[in-house]
Amino acid sequence: MKIVYLHQYFNTPKMSGGTRSYEMARRLVAAGHEVHMVTSDRQCDPNRDGWFHSEELGIHVHWYPVLYSNDMGFFQRVKAFITFAIAARAKAIALDGDIIFASSTPLTIALPAVPAAHKRKVPMVFEVRDLWPEMPIAMGVLNNPLLRFAACQLERWAYRNASAVVALSPGMKDGVVRTGYPAERVAVIPNGSDNEEFKYNPDAATRFRAERDWLSDRPLLVYAGTFGKINGVDYMIGLAKALLAAGSDIRIYLVGQGAERNAVLELAKLEGVFEKNLFFDDAVPKSKIPDLLSAATVASNLVIDLPEARANSANKFFDTLAAGKPVLLNHGGWMHDLVKQHECGLAVWRKPVAEVAMELDDKMHDVVWLERAGRAARQLAEEHFARDDLAQQLMSVLESVVDGCPGRAEKISPGNYTCQS
Repeated sequence: MKIVYLHQYFNTPKMSGGTRSYEMARRLVAAGHEVHMVTSDRQCDPNRDGWFHSEELGIHVHWYPVLYSNDMGFFQRVKAFITFAIAARAKAIALDGDIIFASSTPLTIALPAVPAAHKRKVPMVFEVRDLWPEMPIAMGVLNNPLLRFAACQLERWAYRNASAVVALSPGMKDGVVRTGYPAERVAVIPNGSDNEEFKYNPDAATRFRAERDWLSDRPLLVYAGTFGKINGVDYMIGLAKALLAAGSDIRIYLVGQGAERNAVLELAKLEGVFEKNLFFDDAVPKSKIPDLLSAATVASNLVIDLPEARANSANKFFDTLAAGKPVLLNHGGWMHDLVKQHECGLAVWRKPVAEVAMELDDKMHDVVWLERAGRAARQLAEEHFARDDLAQQLMSVLESVVDGCPGRAEKISPGNYTCQS
């Protein structure tokens, strides 16, 4: 197949951020398919004007300069979405593939995907990475009634024109099906675990700790990801304060960028935990995250307590499993259920922060528990979320759609993870 893969936020391992599209695409190439990635150059190199091309492990990557960052306001982001959508439509048509695979967010990726599929008379598969527009509506970001209506119409239009849908979690599948889309044409293929790349590396862990005089051999709790409103990283400030008051030697390490980073940093200073037991660092390339997790004692996945947020499929969760480290979750949903069922971490949804601090201090000093939970995390990664297996599922969905059998999607990847042991 010649696959035209649309994803506005494509990253290679040399870049910070999720690499799902890169990992999936390179496996599609290895299986003999021709993959053309249509994406954006968010840094906007002034030496480049218009589309430019690179090849990444056999993936033909087509870059279009569109400035974007997590610090941008809502309307700035919408402008970036629309600018890319207009350019990507023409590029997707010109590439003339056998199938269009469009990955959101943003939902506006449907704007180039649907017309390109119609123009070339080929099927389109739509990937849902977030419950959008439900999420911005729930967070109060999308308040304008007209914008809400337009967003909901765009969502339904995208599904209506998709031969099949790939959802990144069972909850996202439920959201798609609630719109009236046939369940049998929805596959659940979550973010995956790169088990070889994230295998525990004791030498890397030793080097990492030696480079930080505030760490030494103390227990380390890590958050590595975006500082956005949805993430609620300020949760860690309350936890750090409770740990400090209890005399715990646990260190918390927050790594990343985002619109809320400065506010979280200032709150840490205000609460007296900044560079006492809580430390910050900038975002690092994905290729450096394995070293960070090798050094970690426990790693975390955080989101604010909204029903819509519980369907998330964050990379950091699967990276933690692959690294064989226990995971701390402060939210409900399918990941919470997995952690409880497989006993691979601490599911502390709706527990008082002081209680969480006591439990965390106990568990992070319990060598037996750490080994057992870490082993369970790695087993979960290997059995259910290995990237090779998930890529094979995606390949099967795309091949089935090209063969005219989109109704096989649900059978290929039903997403019944919590029903397994």
